[in-house]
Amino acid sequence: MNVIKTAIDGVLIIEPRVFPDARGYFFESYNKKEFESKVGPINFIQDNESRSSYGVLRGLHFQKGEHSQAKLVRVVRGAVYDVAVDMRKSSPTFKQYVGVELTEDNHRQFLIPRGFAHGFAVMSDVAVFQYKCDNYYCPESEGAVMWNDPELNIKWPVPADKIILSEKDKHHPLLKDLDYFFD
Repeated sequence: MNVIKTAIDGVLIIEPRVFPDARGYFFESYNKKEFESKVGPINFIQDNESRSSYGVLRGLHFQKGEHSQAKLVRVVRGAVYDVAVDMRKSSPTFKQYVGVELTEDNHRQFLIPRGFAHGFAVMSDVAVFQYKCDNYYCPESEGAVMWNDPELNIKWPVPADKIILSEKDKHHPLLKDLDYFFD
């Protein structure tokens, strides 16, 4: 696997070695030994999957405190624009983001460390999105920031009038009104 550093320390793009042939392709989507030798130890304990249609935007979510989560995300069908926002007050990249296109064809994965808000927008007709987490989901520890916060100025590839949000995602606070950040 190839590990690509981004503009924010700890946020990584991971490209697996893909072996194509006349039948299709094969690749290891996760190998703990290789991952830990190239990235470091992360104890993933839960895998999740979502299916969404074009324009669906999920995010920008995070888990607070002891329930924070690192995530390793990938697309198995379709294409998304995936975003990690640094929510760590002490970080030199506080309130900055990294965005990456994840597709079924590029097989890229995106590592989002603890202390980040995360979200993605679907760019294809349908996207199936999988992610590993290193901590269990805790509803009482949910946190979020509005997807279109002008302070973040995220360049989403889906036009704003085509964005589809859950009821909950329509009502997240802006950064200036947020009452929680990581240390």
